[in-house]
Amino acid sequence: MPPPTLPPSSPDDPAVGREMDDEDLVEELLVTVNSARAFAEFRRTQRKECANLLRWLQLVLPLLEELREAAPRLTDDAYRRLALLGRALATARRLLRSCHDGSKIYLALESETVLAKFRDVYEKMHSALDGMPYAELAISDEVKEQVELMNAQLMRCKKRTDTQDMELSMDLMVILQLQNKEEERNADRAILERLAKKLELQSLAELRAETMAIKKLINNSGSGGQQQQQLADSTRQMVDLLNRFKEIAGVDEKDVLGGEVSMPKSLDKCPSLMIPNDFLCPITLEIMTDPVIVASGQTYERRSIQKWLDSGERTCPKSRQPLAHLSLAPNYALKNLILQWCDKHMVELQKRETEEHKAEAEDIPSLVEGMSSIHPDVQRKAVKKIRRLSKECPENRTLIADTGGIPALIGLLACPDKKVQENTVTSLLNLSIDDKNKVLIARGGAIPLVIEILRNGTPEAQENSAATLFSLSMLDENKAAIGSLGGLAPLVELLRSSGTARGKKDAATAIFNLVLCPQNKARATQAGIVPALLKVMDDKALGMVDEALSIFLLLASHAACRAEIGTTAFVEKLVRLIKDGNSTPKNKECALSVLLELGTNNRPLLVHGLRFGLHEDLSKIAKNGTSRAQRKANSLIQLARKL
Repeated sequence: MPPPTLPPSSPDDPAVGREMDDEDLVEELLVTVNSARAFAEFRRTQRKECANLLRWLQLVLPLLEELREAAPRLTDDAYRRLALLGRALATARRLLRSCHDGSKIYLALESETVLAKFRDVYEKMHSALDGMPYAELAISDEVKEQVELMNAQLMRCKKRTDTQDMELSMDLMVILQLQNKEEERNADRAILERLAKKLELQSLAELRAETMAIKKLINNSGSGGQQQQQLADSTRQMVDLLNRFKEIAGVDEKDVLGGEVSMPKSLDKCPSLMIPNDFLCPITLEIMTDPVIVASGQTYERRSIQKWLDSGERTCPKSRQPLAHLSLAPNYALKNLILQWCDKHMVELQKRETEEHKAEAEDIPSLVEGMSSIHPDVQRKAVKKIRRLSKECPENRTLIADTGGIPALIGLLACPDKKVQENTVTSLLNLSIDDKNKVLIARGGAIPLVIEILRNGTPEAQENSAATLFSLSMLDENKAAIGSLGGLAPLVELLRSSGTARGKKDAATAIFNLVLCPQNKARATQAGIVPALLKVMDDKALGMVDEALSIFLLLASHAACRAEIGTTAFVEKLVRLIKDGNSTPKNKECALSVLLELGTNNRPLLVHGLRFGLHEDLSKIAKNGTSRAQRKANSLIQLARKL
């Protein structure tokens, strides 16, 4: 049987005419592969796929090297295949470059679109190599077998149905839906810090590189109409998220779109030997390494103002006005400006910063010991301070864990004092940002105690308990444990309660993560998740339609849960969302995903939905929806044609 030939009219094929001679074509292919293989480091969200693609490129090399050595006369079919392979390799190189130095936030937000680009490369490589006339090209049997094996793997790769990182997606959804900073609390900060860690956007250098990557992305983009609006919306999301990452890192650089970073005038005019007054502690007159804000609004070095307060003083040293409270708030923005100035003028602060960390280390063991005190007042003060310290920086969280803070905190979860419970569970939430702490917290027996606070704690303690369960459930072993210990029922109860919107969001994110575990899908259904989610969807003021539909999508993959979800009334609700002009693009995308999952497994349900004139809406979304919505709409259109 002769090898398949490529149809000359294929839009992806090069023209039949030869644009270069045979040797130049092979040489260009080798240059393209070698330049693509030069990229070694990739963004975390695409690292696995990039490694796969690099492996394929490595396997193509022997074929190209034998072609260069043998230099055979290429037939039209062989030339066409190699030219098509060249296009695929050039696309692969651009894709690897994008995943090497592109915007980390963009690559995370558009992970499914990027994955589709990888599959397109696999498709093109497979089409070019399938039926390659090896005998005519004087290719050895060994290389032929290697390439054919690779091509079979490419076929499997392009059919693979990998999904995006669902946990990362849910974190992004929660953070992007926060409307203003007043809504943000410890739980949201924990998610932000977790996102910053996953995306590797924590240091000043990483954040500056991301700023430049987003600027480059914006400058290189150009489209019109609906696409232009989508680009504007996407750009705003990226910039807002970048600014929030900068805020938690204490970086005062917010003008991403405008060009230069805005700096205080005192820095612009400051000679190298003159220190701006704002950088000096009013007490010691030395450059601050850990600036904090007191109730009067004045900033001091932490150790200096703490000594002032410990001596019994209750006034602001500079203004002399009484302090309404004794809390100290870190001044991250000023700290980062100081670090930038010191870097510019080569002022060394590392030694003093080390001394500050040593001072914190000296405090933490005594606080951990205080949490185990027999005196309730000592416990209350210690856990309150541990809550603050665990929120401030990764170093503090490490110190607290290393000095036995986790067992001490777990011991306080059963304390009858509701405020102690609240501070304790919030401290554990902060500590659980670090993966190794997740293991220690779960193995220390905290999960059933956190679940009890979720049932009976203060409103804030309940919210933070839900967020803690969400954080702990990042580990698969904890997902099953939380479900088997009865964690889903109180989460569902919090979701359908008359509590705060924040509490409902915490419950929804925790439930979403837990039902990624197959055993928990049935448990959630038994706990009444379906009516609770329907109630959430009907409450437009909550703005939680996407969260509810995301959970429905996971439940719809389970036969028993699908039986409860798969009703004509629910399908009609999905259709209304898809047709509603006031629904957001994300609403429609989620509704389409659920409808496709239900319709694939229950054709009569899809037929019922199509009776409401859905064809026209599917066609519109297939052209103008989000990239994921377009794919879902096209799948539904194809399924409808079969029906």
